[in-house]
Amino acid sequence: MKLARRCLVLAVLAIWAGAAVAQEASSFPTRPIHIIVPFPAGGPSDIVARVIGQKMSEDWGQPVVIDNRPGANTIIGAQAAAKAAPDGYTLFMAIDSTLVMNQFLYKGLPYDPVNDFVPITPTAKTISVLAVSASGPKTVKELIDTAKAQPGKLNYGAGTITAQLMGHLFHKAAGLDIVYVPFKGTPETVNGLLTGSVQLIYAANLIVAPLIASGQLRALAKLDRDAPPSMADIPTLAAAAGLPALEDISIWLGLVAPKGTPKPIVDKINAEVVKVLSDPAVKEKSERTGNYPVTATPEQFAAFIRWEADRWRKVIPETGIKFD
Repeated sequence: MKLARRCLVLAVLAIWAGAAVAQEASSFPTRPIHIIVPFPAGGPSDIVARVIGQKMSEDWGQPVVIDNRPGANTIIGAQAAAKAAPDGYTLFMAIDSTLVMNQFLYKGLPYDPVNDFVPITPTAKTISVLAVSASGPKTVKELIDTAKAQPGKLNYGAGTITAQLMGHLFHKAAGLDIVYVPFKGTPETVNGLLTGSVQLIYAANLIVAPLIASGQLRALAKLDRDAPPSMADIPTLAAAAGLPALEDISIWLGLVAPKGTPKPIVDKINAEVVKVLSDPAVKEKSERTGNYPVTATPEQFAAFIRWEADRWRKVIPETGIKFD
């Protein structure tokens, strides 16, 4: 009897708790929401966060504050978000390195990318291209043949960790000996290609597109199938090289919340962000800044993060990249 009574009490408490969470979600939000962005104002993640925040505020009638916390390869912002109350009022606009790469680049992170956050939805990706000078190879196959005929003679440039990894993954899969030349950012990388210090680069399409249109550079391949219509004529690197392992590599952003945030609230935020980023006007504005909108369910986003981690788990140690 005592056991039965205890089970009944627990069941009643569970029902009450579930009802309370549902009630909380139905009235959410009742006060300002903060979106932590781990970069300075004006960058891609900041722009996406402000677009989402503005529409959220209009739809929900509550202010959405963009809280820029730049520094330490997104660690400062991630640590602040991980310690926030799990109530839906603090969100975090993470980048791929925050949730995937950093765990393989640092011996000890002050946050756990898996256990400290609950995924809400991806928000945008930057489509990169493999580009060469106008006088360089005309196809990926021609580039592969040239590199194999001159092992160690070609250089490639990259201005971000993800771009460096794109090159490493392709060159290893294709059996190419191409030397990596680091740059501080994508503009410097493009200049390196224009001046001839490198023969190929991996860079955001937004930055190289004007030079491709003017005939100064040539895009041999895009790194992701899920690209805007303007890139329809550029083949994917996976298809052009005949290497499926190179499918869909991009720099991406995603919205997460502190672990423990109630699922009904997570689902409500997900539905709102999907609605915002599906708006044609928002999509057009976002694409003009180089951010290609993309969304998914929380479960799909969680699976994608795990898949990305599995992809880079072995690749990053091969490069020797370490930040501590």
